[in-house]
Amino acid sequence: MGKARIGIYGLGTMGSALALNMADHDIDVAVSNREADWIAPFIAEAGGLAARLYPHESLEDFVAALALPRTILFMIPSGPPMDAMLAAITPLLAPGDIVIDGGNADFHDTRRRAAELAGLDLHFVGLGVSGGEEGARHGPSMMMGGSDHSWQQVRPILTAIAARHEGVPCVAHLGPDGAGHFVKTVHNGIEYADMQIIAEIYGLLRNGAALSPPEIAAILAEWNAGPLRSFLVEITAEVLAATDPETGHPVVDVIKDAAGQKGTGRWTVIEALRLGQSASVIEAAVGARSWSSEKELRQAAEARLGGAVGAITATPEVLAEAFMAARLLAYAQGFRVLAAASVEYGWALEPGLIARIWRAGCIIRADLLDDIAGAFDAGVPEGELILSPGYAERLVRYLPSLRQVVAEAAHGGHPVPALAAALAWYDTMRHGHGTAGLIQAQRDRFGRHGFERLGQAGRHHGPWWN
Repeated sequence: MGKARIGIYGLGTMGSALALNMADHDIDVAVSNREADWIAPFIAEAGGLAARLYPHESLEDFVAALALPRTILFMIPSGPPMDAMLAAITPLLAPGDIVIDGGNADFHDTRRRAAELAGLDLHFVGLGVSGGEEGARHGPSMMMGGSDHSWQQVRPILTAIAARHEGVPCVAHLGPDGAGHFVKTVHNGIEYADMQIIAEIYGLLRNGAALSPPEIAAILAEWNAGPLRSFLVEITAEVLAATDPETGHPVVDVIKDAAGQKGTGRWTVIEALRLGQSASVIEAAVGARSWSSEKELRQAAEARLGGAVGAITATPEVLAEAFMAARLLAYAQGFRVLAAASVEYGWALEPGLIARIWRAGCIIRADLLDDIAGAFDAGVPEGELILSPGYAERLVRYLPSLRQVVAEAAHGGHPVPALAAALAWYDTMRHGHGTAGLIQAQRDRFGRHGFERLGQAGRHHGPWWN
């Protein structure tokens, strides 16, 4: 048995899929798992690819099977399990070895771990992997944060297994330490926003226009053939067209309306606020998921407060334009958060590059990303997508529809938190003179905080303190 080029520890859904993807590309992979009884069934199910897979039950044998310098990819739960594995494996490693965390980790943990392992002359990589099981098996989008040494070592493997857009691998070295995991976090935040926007549009068509799931599926399938084309629109059309074999009803009607979340959307909102930003569309999506989990309270409130909703007159064409406007604004907010983090942590993130590696393999892949990449490559005024000529023109074109839809939803009692948040942010940002002067006056009046005067330097106080 020869030495493996990489080791994968963790044979859950994602780890197993990545190992098979690598084997498919003639990469020898050592594999192991905490529950050793998972290993043999995985090898048996690999079929002809098993010749490229080297199974090991003990951590010591797993490490010994790797070519130097060693590269080990952990696909295990983030947090304490990762710290525990690092404590177990670092005594078995040698200077120059690379440890990769491929889970959805908090980038602050990634930065800490990178610093700790650097003191041992080891390289810690935070690798964001997007695309779910199918992407991991056949080509994910990957966002890497780590040292240049790490990138040179793992680049041939990652580019071989990555998704491709027009032949270009959707993987990149984005910066040191936590850069990759942070970009993946923001990717997931945008994913939350996009999914919520789609759900709100579905709700308007279902409850406001009285269309059935199959009818809405047909509309989304049509949208997916145009500017709104994206993976999420595509699969939503498939979901709404599906029938439950047990009841004969649309599948969506037998699923409890309480959405789960694993935390990355919440992390995006928290980090945006820490950076002095407000990813309000993402925040609305996170909040909506939290509210959805309160099913019993919502049912009680419907009985007490009334849950009737009114009809809407917005056509599918108007709803499509409102959808596009909200999507444009959600993506713009996500890239603002990336820009702020790049400055704060000295990462020098390239927004055009990030947009390009999101064009295939990942969950938010959409035709819009081509336009975003092109806008950043051409130079975006003030670094703001909403000021980019092409972006601004599309917003001006689609905003009337977003206004109509949000207004009709409000009058009809339809909840559209993400659509409304997108509109509120757009209107705020296009007002050069807003209402915050009053807030500053209030702060000075109750707390003597002071304020800036227009055209004058320094801090000032109002006449109430004379």
